[in-house]
Amino acid sequence: MQKTILITGSTDGIGFQTAKRLISEGHNVLIHGRSEEKVKKVVEELSLLSNGGTIDSFVADLSNMSDVKALANVVKESYSKLDALINNAGVYKVSEVKTKDNLDVRFVVNTIAPYLLTKELMPLLDTSSRVVNLSSAAQAPVNINAIKKVIPMSNGEAYAQSKLALTMWSTLLGLKLKGKGPLIVSVNPKSLLGSKMVKAAYGIDGGDLSIGADILCRAALSDEFANANGKYFDNDIAEFAQAHSEALDEVKCKKVIEAIEEVLLELV
Repeated sequence: MQKTILITGSTDGIGFQTAKRLISEGHNVLIHGRSEEKVKKVVEELSLLSNGGTIDSFVADLSNMSDVKALANVVKESYSKLDALINNAGVYKVSEVKTKDNLDVRFVVNTIAPYLLTKELMPLLDTSSRVVNLSSAAQAPVNINAIKKVIPMSNGEAYAQSKLALTMWSTLLGLKLKGKGPLIVSVNPKSLLGSKMVKAAYGIDGGDLSIGADILCRAALSDEFANANGKYFDNDIAEFAQAHSEALDEVKCKKVIEAIEEVLLELV
C-alpha cells in the first residue's frame, strides 16, 4: 500500500538512501534539506527512480525553530495525513556551536527540532502513523542545562547526550500516545555507517549506508514494529534493546521534555 512519508535530512547519507528505497517502492516521499540547491538536485536524481509515487521537497534550517515551525505549517497546508515522519537529520561536528538564539546547535538539531516538528505535525499523524527517530549507540547521561544553554563540551559528549535526550522523549511520548496517537520509536541504524557525519567525525569511510536505510524503512512500514511504541531498536545487535538507563527513568525523561518545552516557550 502506498504511504506518504516525510524524511528530514534526506539530501545525503542515510536519509537519502532511505528516500531512494521508498521512492523505488512507489511511496510518496517528502524530501527535506537545508540547501535549496542541494534539495533541487536530489529531487531530480530521485525522480528517475519514481515508481508511481510522488516526490515533494522542503527547505528548512533545523537549527532555527522558526524554520521548523514554517516547515510544519507548509506540510500541513499541503497534506491531510502523514503515514510516517522519519526524524533523520542530525549533526555531530560543527564549525559554530552556538545558534543565533544562544543555544547549542547540537542539541537543537538532534533533540529539540525533531520534538517540535513531531509536535507540530500531530494533526497529520493518527494512530496508524509512525514517528521514527534516529538515535545512536552513542548515549551519555543528559545534562538538562545543556538543552537550555551552551555548556562547554566536546562534539562527542554533546552528540551522545543529545541522542540520549532524543531517545528519552521518544520513550516517554511514545508510551503516553500508545493507542491515542502515532507510534513513536527510536532507532540506532547501526554504528559507523558511511555517512558524511561519520567521515567528518572519525575520518573513516564507514559501513554500507543501505543497512541504515533498510532499518528505517522497516521501522516506518513493517509489521515487526507494529507494537514498538516507546521502544528502542539497536541495529548493532539487530533487535529491540534497552537504551541507556536514563531512558527508563520517567522522572528524568519528564525533565528533558520540560527543558525542551521551556526553550520552545521562549523561542516560538
